[in-house]
Amino acid sequence: MYQAPPFTLSLLHPRYWLLWLALGIAYLISWLPYSWLMALGRGLGRLSFKLLKSRGRIARRNLELCFPDMPAAEREQLVRRNAEETGCAAIETLIGWWWPTWRIRRIAHFKGYEHIQAALAQGKGVLLLASHMLHLEAACRVFGLTHPSVGFYRPHNNALMEFFMYRGRSRGNKFMIGKRDVKALLKALNDGEVCFYLPDQDYGRNRAIFAPFFAVPDTACTNGTLLFARSANCVVIPIYTSKLPDQQGYQIEALPALEDFPGDDDYQAICRVNQWVEQAILKHPEQYMWVHRRFKTRPVPDAPSLYDNKSDI
Repeated sequence: MYQAPPFTLSLLHPRYWLLWLALGIAYLISWLPYSWLMALGRGLGRLSFKLLKSRGRIARRNLELCFPDMPAAEREQLVRRNAEETGCAAIETLIGWWWPTWRIRRIAHFKGYEHIQAALAQGKGVLLLASHMLHLEAACRVFGLTHPSVGFYRPHNNALMEFFMYRGRSRGNKFMIGKRDVKALLKALNDGEVCFYLPDQDYGRNRAIFAPFFAVPDTACTNGTLLFARSANCVVIPIYTSKLPDQQGYQIEALPALEDFPGDDDYQAICRVNQWVEQAILKHPEQYMWVHRRFKTRPVPDAPSLYDNKSDI
């Protein structure tokens, strides 16, 4: 088990003072009504896409690659909505880290927990597949109300941010495991824990399998899902996380465990994972993290980047 980073006097060093101030202001903002917070987030998102134009370019390119037949006007509208949801994600981090439990309960909805219960009743751990939806910080907090879980995460390089991030992400859940600590995650699964795992980013060529993702036929996909499914006493359960309309909050929907997974064919197993991610995205495409360079790693190392204007698939 990972221990939360301890508070030390070094965190009071002057180099952290501006960050302390920003975090203090963010905490005060987190107490605003939910509707105000979402309005603030949407405004921040629109502003950030105007100031940081690379975000819009990446999101637009990802949508072009994934949905080449989508009309340009529809795609541009989706980019604008995604910009707003990207801004809301920053606010939803404050919700996930700092809201008291009584406020979280007001926006929490959970379906399909019986699938997780069935696995735990068999003495197995649960590798919980989630996709990179922008509201994930809030959704993980919602999940913890029903079953405190274990997170697999990238530790922050800034000591003060790591201090707050670890505690924020562990609030209502159990503990966090650094993303390079494969042994710790295997142990947690073998101990019967429910562990979040997100397989849908480009983690580079190392241990990657190239498989279709939407209209991109050769997307770099981590084989970590297969490693954990084979090496631990666990079942693999996908979940959908959704931000609900009309200020209703967030819904977790656990699906039945994947049967006969991963099997003997790694490529087909990765295709199954990608198909589930596609289904999760299509439920609410504006809520997905399109600003990530999902297709930066190509099957041939010296192939042109798909993020160059002159590139073609």
